[in-house]
Amino acid sequence: MPPLTHSLRAWPSESFAQTLKNEIENLPPGVLPLADAASCHVDDSPITATVLRVEEGEGEIRAKVGVFFAEILTGCSCGYEPEPLSAYCEIQVKIDKATGKAVFELAP
Repeated sequence: MPPLTHSLRAWPSESFAQTLKNEIENLPPGVLPLADAASCHVDDSPITATVLRVEEGEGEIRAKVGVFFAEILTGCSCGYEPEPLSAYCEIQVKIDKATGKAVFELAP
């Protein structure tokens, strides 16, 4: 559960969505549950996040975020090096308003 402290400080200003986007895009590889959405191996190349929806709940901020990332298809016996393929998933982000700690899970 990484802290998204900049996003928490930006809440509820107009800069919240941009701040959340920036923080998510700068998380270390493996923090987001991209492997659960990928049909192959997730590439560690930079991701692009898009904030789709934000709402405030009791004690938390909830956001739905679209994530564009790359995955690598392996074992295709095509004679070429594996190349990254474009992939997309949607993630639910819950930010604890007291601590800034975030929980990420695939959106249903």
